[in-house]
Amino acid sequence: MARGAVPGRLFAAMPAAFLFAAAMPAQADTGGVATYLKARAADGDGRADLAVAGYARVLAAAPASTVVAARAYREALAAGDIALATRAAAILRGTPDAPADLPLLPLAQAAARNDPAGVEAAVADLARTPLGVLAPSLRAWLAVSRGRDPAPALAAAGKSPVTQRLAAETAALLRIAQGDADGGIAAVQALREAGSPIDLRLAAGQLLFGTGHAQQARALLTGSDPVFAALRSGVAARPTLGYGVARLLGRVAGDLADQDAAPLSIALARTALVAYPDNDRIRLLLAGALAQDKATGPALAALDAMSPDSPFAAAAVDARITILSGAGRGDAALALARGRAERTGATPADWQRYADRLMLANRFADAAAWYRRIVDAAPDAAGWSAWLHYGGALEQAGAWPAARDALRRAVVLAPREPLALNYLGYAQAERGENVAAATTMLERAHALSPEDHSIADSLGWAYYMRRETARALPLIESAAAGDPVNAEIGEHLGDIYWAVGRRYEARYAWRAAALTAAPADAPRLAAKIATGLPRR
Repeated sequence: MARGAVPGRLFAAMPAAFLFAAAMPAQADTGGVATYLKARAADGDGRADLAVAGYARVLAAAPASTVVAARAYREALAAGDIALATRAAAILRGTPDAPADLPLLPLAQAAARNDPAGVEAAVADLARTPLGVLAPSLRAWLAVSRGRDPAPALAAAGKSPVTQRLAAETAALLRIAQGDADGGIAAVQALREAGSPIDLRLAAGQLLFGTGHAQQARALLTGSDPVFAALRSGVAARPTLGYGVARLLGRVAGDLADQDAAPLSIALARTALVAYPDNDRIRLLLAGALAQDKATGPALAALDAMSPDSPFAAAAVDARITILSGAGRGDAALALARGRAERTGATPADWQRYADRLMLANRFADAAAWYRRIVDAAPDAAGWSAWLHYGGALEQAGAWPAARDALRRAVVLAPREPLALNYLGYAQAERGENVAAATTMLERAHALSPEDHSIADSLGWAYYMRRETARALPLIESAAAGDPVNAEIGEHLGDIYWAVGRRYEARYAWRAAALTAAPADAPRLAAKIATGLPRR
């Protein structure tokens, strides 16, 4: 090996700061490495503002460093600094460090300025990446923008189920965009029956308003969903190239929302908003992806950009509360929920949101009072879930007789609802109250939902309470294997192991339960680990 050469494996393992330092020009500011490290630290702490400022300074000092450019690109997208993201993307383009989603930014920028040639070039780049599943649908929107038939582009979807699904949704929306409202609606309804996401109907309704078909739009956007109710007032979208590109990017971002793919979700949602800034559904997706990536400030900033009159305003409040709570700011989340619940014109949804937060804060009696408001607001229309929430809060607050009445009401309203059967059955079995009837309810719940580990545990525990240990053990063992972090199931498993003389396994199960148990349960588990259970 030549003097000074670095083995490839060692080079790959070197910290990015050293790679960056090696890439710095000799005349560069020697404080650049320190600035880069500070930016990395801010990045890790979720301080996007400081990270972006640091990366921008370092990139100016080392404009050829793809290490810095890659970091700057990601952080700029998170923070919404499109100028910095564009600079970083220009450095990365064509290099081995270029991420697969790099073509998204020029795609969105070209779509925003209605530049078909720019969109075409970006789609060609995107087609060579895993995001190439979008290419046929993007080319279909491109064809319509040029006054051409989109069918040939859509026919190129091939055999990929994802590409075909996106192409089918795009075909339905493009029929509306081209004036065939009835044909487009029929296609949307067919896709709805096949399991398409709710945002397809949302997009179709907006396009129907935008193309002058208000009556059909309102007929399509039926239902009590508050977003659809708000959209029925006439929220329109024109079928522009920017709208089409944004809809597709947002569609994929929505699919990734529950997956561990925050950087890609952020890139898709952020660039979708570059293409079409007036899509608050995508703004919600962006906030969620940023929160998943621990970027709390940018996530809240994304919600701040939403108008109070937006059809998604109520959903934005829910998102804000969830983000605050996830960031350890439970008091702020609770205060926001309380403000919404106590304001003039508050709805049952506002009361429910606040009551749910009170439950998480272990303020069960206070939560019960707010759940009661929901039940009292429309006693004849209150559904089983309203009574279940109310009864659950009362039970947690120690008001068992009143809780039992509410839970029984939930079961009467929904005799085949496993959650209602499970709650009432388990609460009675745990108290040794009418155990035979409680066990029957739990057997019905288990038959209706055999894959639910909590229900299996409840039934097993009822059998244990009836001293039918041989029936209890396999149910709770299966539940514990399916949900190993559930402390209550783990504790039950330990109790049954102890009862059948398997003392070592019992203590092992209790120790495992203690790892995820609530602090209030720790002393009880510690006592069991130390001394076991008394004789029954």
